Amino acid sequence: MENQKVTAKKFVLNYGLILGIISVIFGVVMYVTNVYLNPSIIYTIIGFLILITVISLAIKAFKTENGGFLSLSEALKVGIGVAVIGGIIAALWSFVLMNYVEPDYMNQMMEVQREKMIEMQPDMTEAQLNSAAEMSSKFSSPLMVMAFSLIGNLFFGLVISLIAGLIMKNNNPYDEA
Repeated sequence: MENQKVTAKKFVLNYGLILGIISVIFGVVMYVTNVYLNPSIIYTIIGFLILITVISLAIKAFKTENGGFLSLSEALKVGIGVAVIGGIIAALWSFVLMNYVEPDYMNQMMEVQREKMIEMQPDMTEAQLNSAAEMSSKFSSPLMVMAFSLIGNLFFGLVISLIAGLIMKNNNPYDEA
């Protein structure tokens, strides 16, 4: 009887769902505590730690179920898959937040950005501030925010998967090249 090869699908779906749920819970906590418009660096670090932890756990679980063997391509497949599923769920939360929970979100965000610009460059004229706000608004639609969020998740998922895969890599000597 031939051994069945472990597939990434189960791990991608399960851990992607876990990442998405944790991301939504984290987003809700940020919203409820009113830091969602201007989060400190600690929230960014926590977000990265969540991403690193869930992707690494998914890759480790795949390796364990695969008899302790893991190729770099398998690690990348699992990690990027988890990042995609988690990113889609988080992007859906962002869409719900910006369109239903807090429909004035983008205007509030623009005002926070304006205040930051004034704080960093108090000599800016009103025309310069308006010009910067107009340029910023082109990249601030809900769909653009969702797209950038998903792209960021994919990029960091790739980097985390690559690093975790290189650390945990253990090729099966019985696999044919």
